Amino acid sequence: GTRSTPDSNNRWPNELARRLNAQKANMAVLDLGIAGNRLLLDGTGPNALARFDRDVLPQPGLTHMIVLEGINDIRHSGVDRDLQMPPVTAAELIMAHKQIIDRGHAHGVKMIGALLTPFEGSLWTPEREATRKAVNEWIRSGKGYDAFVDFDAAVRDPSRPTQLNPKFDSGDHIHPNDAGYQAMGNAIDLALLATGVRASTN
Repeated sequence: GTRSTPDSNNRWPNELARRLNAQKANMAVLDLGIAGNRLLLDGTGPNALARFDRDVLPQPGLTHMIVLEGINDIRHSGVDRDLQMPPVTAAELIMAHKQIIDRGHAHGVKMIGALLTPFEGSLWTPEREATRKAVNEWIRSGKGYDAFVDFDAAVRDPSRPTQLNPKFDSGDHIHPNDAGYQAMGNAIDLALLATGVRASTN
């Protein structure tokens, strides 16, 4: 919820929770995201792979998980010169997503992938955009996740899909404003949360 209005609970998980409450769904929403988090390297807090078993799997009554991870890996790819790490590849990010999916499936959790949102104007390069597109295409393909949520389509600029729609841009060209987070929350098909995990993955 970075750059949403402080203390207003206008992140996309808050919007999802409001929609579920309006339908009197017997389901709670836990927001376990960390601003600046990454899949592969520690950033703001430990990376998603390192904290998954600690932060996610022990939650009581866990049935579904929406995974929105990878954009910070891509944006900072090749930027952290002090770490002397080569640029992150789509294959590396996809492998990390597969590990998260396998861990969730092992506990009977329905795994839903979220397409990464545009970020032109914020550490953007054509090479990083190609990585984002490749990861999104894999999430969309159904070769790993049980379903996906198209956050990309929800907030991108129709005339320039590599950047946020101006009406949803908080001003830093990476984080949505309140209206953008609401659009993301509204993009989630609630029917995805009413069905269980599929029997096997590809």
